[in-house]
Amino acid sequence: MSTATSTVAAQRSRTHRIAVTAMLSAAATVLMFLEFPIPFLIPSFVELDFSELPALLAAFSLGPVSGVVVCLVKNVIKGLLFSGTGGVGEMCNFLLGICFIIPAGLIYRYKRTRSGALMGALAGAVIMAVCSIPVNYFISYPVYTKFLPMDVIISMYQEIIQSFNGLLSRAGAPFALPAVNGLLGCLIAFNAPFTLLKGLLDMGLCFLIYKPLSPLLHR
Repeated sequence: MSTATSTVAAQRSRTHRIAVTAMLSAAATVLMFLEFPIPFLIPSFVELDFSELPALLAAFSLGPVSGVVVCLVKNVIKGLLFSGTGGVGEMCNFLLGICFIIPAGLIYRYKRTRSGALMGALAGAVIMAVCSIPVNYFISYPVYTKFLPMDVIISMYQEIIQSFNGLLSRAGAPFALPAVNGLLGCLIAFNAPFTLLKGLLDMGLCFLIYKPLSPLLHR
């Protein structure tokens, strides 16, 4: 292959990467604005969205750097246009997003198989769930307590525990969820599992749509 041909191929590849990353960033931004609360599972100010899905697609198809760019762009746009926390919520979302995307993308880079993608996404979801504890404890909730007292937040979690224990009791379960009296216990008992569930849902959706979108992502 001549030098000129190689240069043209490299330029086309670069253009394709930029175009796909931009497209997935736009999709992630839209999905981030479509978040919704699940008040029966966790406090209503903690909301669910699937904006990490395009970033996961980018990490698998183009590499972890593109996935990180998608996470960054969606949070910068939302932070500039609509942020109820002065950008703190978006910063935490970005930190947790890269905790999910980087491990998934790196593992898949070195094992480009379906099992590699599965291992990467699972590892990323677990790491994101674990990291959600310090991120929320030290960054998110100190901001939330400016709008909602800590005792009110904890009481919301305690009500959830009582509801779950009532369901377990009626189902005849031989165990019950432990009581929580502090923020750290609340984060371990609910936020971390919720974050893990969010990652698993993103992973499941990714596996459903990755193959149909593969020609567009890799063209």
